[in-house]
Parts: sequence; structure tokens; C-alpha cells
Amino acid sequence: MNLIAHIRAEELKKWSLDLGFDSCRISRAGVLSEEAPRLEKWLKDQMHGKMHYMENHFDIRLNPSLLMPNTKSVVSFAYNYFPEEEFRNDGVRISKYAYGEDYHVVIKDKLKALAIKIESAWGKVQMRACVDSAPILEKAWAIRSGIGWLGKNGNIITKKRGSFFFLAELLLDVELEPDGPVEDYCGSCRACIDACPTEAIVQPYQVDGSKCISYFTIELKENIPSDFVGQWNDWIFGCDVCQDVCPWNRFSKPTADERFQPKEYVRYFDKEDWIQCEEEVFKKMTKGTPLERTKWKGIQKNLMHLYGLSQKSDQNC
Repeated sequence: MNLIAHIRAEELKKWSLDLGFDSCRISRAGVLSEEAPRLEKWLKDQMHGKMHYMENHFDIRLNPSLLMPNTKSVVSFAYNYFPEEEFRNDGVRISKYAYGEDYHVVIKDKLKALAIKIESAWGKVQMRACVDSAPILEKAWAIRSGIGWLGKNGNIITKKRGSFFFLAELLLDVELEPDGPVEDYCGSCRACIDACPTEAIVQPYQVDGSKCISYFTIELKENIPSDFVGQWNDWIFGCDVCQDVCPWNRFSKPTADERFQPKEYVRYFDKEDWIQCEEEVFKKMTKGTPLERTKWKGIQKNLMHLYGLSQKSDQNC
């Protein structure tokens, strides 16, 4: 690797840390050939449930150069969202990643600022930012770069900060000095496997997404299957159980980003508040947050499952 590639890699890491990213690591672009059979089997076994979009762009997911031609480097980022306090109000819980503003917007703003720094220093550069929206296997690239290792719960874990962080990528047509993977420190631990309320972690390092509480409460638009009634409590959006029990998350530190601070409904809404919440109020208070994804109708569905309620309306949001 040449000196320029080394210098640019170091510059990029410094700029990213200055912008608030917790980690920035680099991989040489290429085909993720070892991921192909795993992804194919996961899809064949229907572990994506009704998330049919996962069936699309199979080849692109494995090769970033099909997403952005002439990709030479894949830069992986970690961005902390761990809150200072956890909220569990009268039997209602929301996943920590959804306490504040929509992470897609927050992190894209950071990557736009980083892109300005890159072009200011290096000249015209072709790049593409990916924040959990483009068809790219972000966990595979995070592992390859050394952001962390793949935990038995399917999350990326680090020794210094646990797993409560977002992943993002930047594809560049610039050659940068690559990093490398880190060791797996899960060892013989089974905490996440044993704690999962729906037994979605079917074996170490393999999660059946169609059994995951996050899938039921966010992705699934239909009623939750009766087979899973009574298998979990409190969660109306997402689930943190497998991360909460992970020993490495004792090292998690609160995020410094004000945009991820808990919204008022996270702090104060209890079960009765959510049950009584009208659609227009919901839309107004959740605008610009992850809860927009499931919409009012989705939250009503989740409440119905948890508490045996009937939905207020069949009207689409």
C-alpha cells in the first residue's frame, strides 16, 4: 500500500472522530463471496419473514462496485446511540435506538459534512453514503474492517463500547489503506441466546428475523401470529433484550449527540397514554423519529397484541 493511501486513511479517521463518529475503519472493496451461501440459505429458510425487499438486489449486496462503479474502498463507521437512562413506563418499552431523532437523517448529515472535508482536501471524489437504506451488507463490511466482531445475537460488538451503535458506510473510488478484522470475544457466553423471549437466535450467530420482536413490532404489517402471544412483555417498538444481557454492554457510555436524547413520549408516556393517543397526535409527536416507520396503525397493532385491545380504526395512516 502506498504512502498516499496511508495518509488519506489517517486523515479520514481523524475527520470522522472530529464529527462524532466513535470508530472509522476501512476495507478494500471486493466481492463478499463467503457471504453468498449464508445469505442464500437465510432467504431460502424464510428467516426474513415478510421483509421481501431482502430478496432484491442479491448480487449488489455482495459487490459494492455494482452499487457504485469503480468502488475501491468501503469505509465503515460506528455511531453511538446509548442513552443515559432507560425508560420503562407502566409496561411500555421502546428500543433505545428510537428514543430520539431518526438516525438515518442524523448520520447522513454527518456523512455529508465528511464528504465536504474529503473533497476540500482531496479534490473531486466519487462517493456514496449508505445508512441502512442501500442494498449493502453493512455488518459484513463492519466485520471485515474491524469495527467489531459478529456477536451470537447477530449484532456487531466491540470491547470498548458494546453494541449500542449504528453502522454506516461510505463507498469511495479512492484507494485507502485497509484495516483488518478483530477477534471474536463472545467465547462460551450464551446470555443472548438464553434471554431471547421468542427464541429468535436459532443458533449462535444466526437470527431468524421472522421470530424477532423487532420484526413483529416494526416490519410486520399484519397481525402478530397467535403462536407468539404471551411470549414477551412491554415492547411496542423494537426490542433490546439480546443487547441488554450482553456482558460487553456494561462498557456502553451515553451518547453525546443531543439529537438522540429521548423524546417527551419516551420519558413520560405510559400504557394508558399510548392507548388513548389519537392518530394526528401520534403523527405530530413522532415526526422525524424512527416511530414514523411503524405508523400509528402499527403501534395500535402492537398494543392490541400486548394488552388484548381492539384497534381504534382500520384507516391507513
